[in-house]
Amino acid sequence: QVQLVESGGGLVQAGGSLRLSCAASGRTFSLYGLGWSRQAPGKGREFVAAIRWRGDDTYYTESVKGRFTISRDNAKNTVYLQMNNLKPDDTAIYYCAAARSGIIAGPNDYWGQGTQVTVAS
Repeated sequence: QVQLVESGGGLVQAGGSLRLSCAASGRTFSLYGLGWSRQAPGKGREFVAAIRWRGDDTYYTESVKGRFTISRDNAKNTVYLQMNNLKPDDTAIYYCAAARSGIIAGPNDYWGQGTQVTVAS
């Protein structure tokens, strides 16, 4: 099993920045990729970004390219999401996810409890 704990959410004005952190514990050696998804009010869960656990490959949804950066610190078993130039449409609950195969986590992989990000206009 792998446990994921997110932190770093909050309220920010449009154009501002936030950095989310996700600390992984447990059987982290079994992971293939870590990433972030989000769910806005009244909408389904949306993939945001992912990074290979051992390697440099990163993936982003189109709407965040150039504004968000995903990174990891393997020594700390932590993945980060630096979010710049935030927009009101980025308002959502952000979930950390860890994939056991492939890079992007699916419903049967590991998920955190989520952290709220609110961007005020």
